Amino acid sequence: MSIKVIIADDQAMVRAGLKMILEAEPDIKVVAEADDGNRAIALARTHRPDVILMDIQMPNLNGLEATARITSELKEATRVLILTTFEREDYIYEALRSGASGFILKNAPPEDLVTAIRVVAEGNALFAPSVTRRIINEFAHHPSPAMCAEKLKQLTDREKEVLLLVAKGKTNTEIAGQLFLSDATVKSHLSNIFAKLDLRDRVQAVIFCYECGLVEPGAG
Repeated sequence: MSIKVIIADDQAMVRAGLKMILEAEPDIKVVAEADDGNRAIALARTHRPDVILMDIQMPNLNGLEATARITSELKEATRVLILTTFEREDYIYEALRSGASGFILKNAPPEDLVTAIRVVAEGNALFAPSVTRRIINEFAHHPSPAMCAEKLKQLTDREKEVLLLVAKGKTNTEIAGQLFLSDATVKSHLSNIFAKLDLRDRVQAVIFCYECGLVEPGAG
């Protein structure tokens, strides 16, 4: 089954280049293109894509607002991968807070873009560790140690293990293998973690771990 993708970027040449790269892959299909945030939202509702490649700087409605609306409305059905030049790192941090599943540089090699699409489509978060470190350090609103400790007290030891592995970028399958659990059990633990910590998804779980100093970005 193909991964359905929408490309949202106000530059026609950029969209054309991205489409050419993605449609060379047998498991990826570009189902639509948008030149602003409003169009991206409308197309997301129509096509229900697996992944939206979302530029930030677009006319009428920017990628941040579009990301927040899409992830709020379509939940886990559609994931957003932010395309950026990192000129404004605060924008990237806010995009993650709005529900994006990760970000990738516009000048990344084509194979990295393809990998990113597949990773995000599988429900995993994608972060560039060096950039993530700068974003978290500069723009995170760090909770107090007492607040972090109080929240973590709600988790079982096993749930804490799963949370830390998520923060280190491990997939559900990798977590299952490392902890000798089934994929279904890992998913169950994640559901409990999100509910107890009042988090929407694994991206917010990663941010929570960074903000509370539980893991350093890029830690393996």
